[in-house]
Amino acid sequence: MKDIYITDLAGFEEGKLFESFFLVLAKQQRTTKTNKPYLNLIFGDKTGQLEGRVWEPGDPRIAKEFDCGDMVKVRGSASRFDDRLQLKVDQLRKAAPGEVDRMDLMPSTNFDVESLWQTLMSSVDSFTNPDLKRLLTTMLSDPDLAAAYRAAPAAKQLHHAWLGGLLEHVVSLITLADRVAPHYAMLDRDLLLTGVILHDIGKVTELSWEIGFEYTIAGMLLGHIQMGVAMTEKTIDSLPDFPERLKTLVLHMILSHHGKLEFGSPKLPMIPEALVLNFLDDLDAKMQAVAGEFEKSAREGKGPDELTNKVWALDQRQLLNTKRWLGEEKGRE
Repeated sequence: MKDIYITDLAGFEEGKLFESFFLVLAKQQRTTKTNKPYLNLIFGDKTGQLEGRVWEPGDPRIAKEFDCGDMVKVRGSASRFDDRLQLKVDQLRKAAPGEVDRMDLMPSTNFDVESLWQTLMSSVDSFTNPDLKRLLTTMLSDPDLAAAYRAAPAAKQLHHAWLGGLLEHVVSLITLADRVAPHYAMLDRDLLLTGVILHDIGKVTELSWEIGFEYTIAGMLLGHIQMGVAMTEKTIDSLPDFPERLKTLVLHMILSHHGKLEFGSPKLPMIPEALVLNFLDDLDAKMQAVAGEFEKSAREGKGPDELTNKVWALDQRQLLNTKRWLGEEKGRE
């Protein structure tokens, strides 16, 4: 049974020993500056992730046979290094069958998944373009794809990295797109929303989430952009009389949504809808990172006059919660 979660550790006295169960998300053999070997681990549970170090990998109290995706019981202590919480591991073993519920170890969305799904499908129902509605209805009516879309994380680590994260992210983008589209007459709303719904659809095959969040072999070799294009093109080619020019625009939305070649997009956005998709996608990812840092600071007991820790996803900058600082935030729900 698990009773201590990663979010609880921020309030622990540094160096105080505790025991708990975690999911191993990453495992890497490294060496110190003096060439002393150690294990660098990333642990996870449903409340977040935490870096761990095993300074004596040969210690008999450290299990030899464990790997990414394993559930483990850890005895150790939490401390801060470079303003980040870390776990010093003193003992580690694989969890016995039935010893811990793996759902306690998997982060998941706080929203109701079925409600999010209904919001997405209602958006598709509102389309006036019959071809785009036909495309999305066909793809999302596939039961395996629909189940994966509901469950998939939006990323392995960077943003919305939890079960249901992809769907949560997409529904957020639908809301943003529906506010932006009426403001610019040049935008085709249905095309923009099609890009929103399909831009990350390749992640349902790029990522696996049976235990931890990892890349599949195909995901590593191809990436979600190429995989999403292939899935979409296959469906379009199965639809009679789908307009060729519209097909080109839909595929361009997926190919260009990262915005820059150095960010993995094979093409730069070259139509208004693709530009807006890139901006909104980047905005939503960054604001989720900001919200996560504010929540973390609150859990760590930081006051309104204190900045967050450095945020890797935002170029190592620190952030100030303006509502707390101005006394407008009454408390967390």
